[in-house]
Amino acid sequence: MDRTATLEAVRSWPIEEQFEFLCDLWDQLVETGWQPELTEELRAELDRRMAAHEADPQSVLTWEQIVARVRRAK
Repeated sequence: MDRTATLEAVRSWPIEEQFEFLCDLWDQLVETGWQPELTEELRAELDRRMAAHEADPQSVLTWEQIVARVRRAK
């Protein structure tokens, strides 16, 4: 199955299954040792997020809260 056909097949799945597939694929990439390139733009965004967290460390969500929010957004 080529990439286009695979994407079309995945699009037909329920959103929750698409998300789980995406997470599984990401985990597989990380397990192979792949790391995304850290561009200056990405570094600046990570620095911005870290500064925001350090300024207000209580404004975080647990993984369970994030999953619940995503499921409610359906």
